[in-house]
Amino acid sequence: MFVSITDIDYAKSKWVDTRFSLQDGDEGRRKYAESHVTGAIYWDLERDLSNMTESAGRHPMPEKTALTKLFRTSGLKMDDQIIVYDDGGNPFAARAWWLLQYAGFKNSFIALEGFAAMKEAGFPIDNRVPEPLSTSVSPDWDETIYAPRQFVEEIVVGGTASILLDARSAERYRGEKEPIDPIAGRIPGALNFDWEQLKKEGIFKLDGIVKERLYTVVNPAEEVTVYCGSGVTAAPLYASLKHSGYENVRLYVGSYSDWISIEDAEIEIG
Repeated sequence: MFVSITDIDYAKSKWVDTRFSLQDGDEGRRKYAESHVTGAIYWDLERDLSNMTESAGRHPMPEKTALTKLFRTSGLKMDDQIIVYDDGGNPFAARAWWLLQYAGFKNSFIALEGFAAMKEAGFPIDNRVPEPLSTSVSPDWDETIYAPRQFVEEIVVGGTASILLDARSAERYRGEKEPIDPIAGRIPGALNFDWEQLKKEGIFKLDGIVKERLYTVVNPAEEVTVYCGSGVTAAPLYASLKHSGYENVRLYVGSYSDWISIEDAEIEIG
């Protein structure tokens, strides 16, 4: 899940830079072009980690063929140790990490601290774009961590025993405020855990306080399906649940923006 930069062996790892800004889609690429961890490749949230031509939410799941091509051109092998980073405390590295987990790259990790901390710690930094040798890697897809819309529909009608956990702010969860999506509210039956609670001073917390807060919302023995607005900020909540000992966790990549995309979608408010 998460790993501190103090525990990373740079030379034994492959690096993925995922810095991005939802307000400025080119910011991450500009930062990468200026400087990055030596040898790191760049994955863009909207060009690589989403299929923006689809209508299943604001950041739809990429097709498996596209992901396979991404992994191969990135020079990845199934047994590689892969470290994914962003600016720290952001959801973008977690999104990339979840996709790696989904594809079976189990030796992949989210750098707890961001790029600035890595630079300060003395990690090698440059602005050269690497040209990794392509591989013929074949992902081993783990469908047990993925929740398609149909799976969530089964939860809502009581056909599947999984707890829906909404990673958005309490105001958006209750439908009091909706700055992005056209319809305010939540998926029926969902509980709430604002993903911002996972952070302190710009990085994700791994102490017992987060675990205790999660335990007060959902039992670790139950299966949990996390979602947010577009599937991005739910990724660090997924990672934190796994880090806290929750064994059965799924991510609804389409999330609320996909849920309300069909006519007469059932929602709750209040």
